[in-house]
Amino acid sequence: MILTTTPTIEGRTILEYKGVVFGEVVSGVNFIRDFKASIRNIVGGRSGSYEDELVKSRTQAMDEMASRAARLGADAVVGIDIDYEVLGENNGMLMVTASGTAVKLA
Repeated sequence: MILTTTPTIEGRTILEYKGVVFGEVVSGVNFIRDFKASIRNIVGGRSGSYEDELVKSRTQAMDEMASRAARLGADAVVGIDIDYEVLGENNGMLMVTASGTAVKLA
């Protein structure tokens, strides 16, 4: 499965558009991670625990999107966009959405 943010794939021809596909992940951020991040906010520096959660959630959303594209018979997903939102009480949940167009290639 080829995954790309570009609308085309160099050297390949899109034969068929299978439709828009999505992958969504909503994950909670726990108390310890929040506490560590609040300390980082005071003293400065990067929050490795939040960064790790972002990477994990983004990877899961992309995997889910690719799986849905494969079920449609697609070879690739083009025009991928990834969005991040915070949800819930005190913004305690992270939602990552990956979307793109599933296509069949020549």
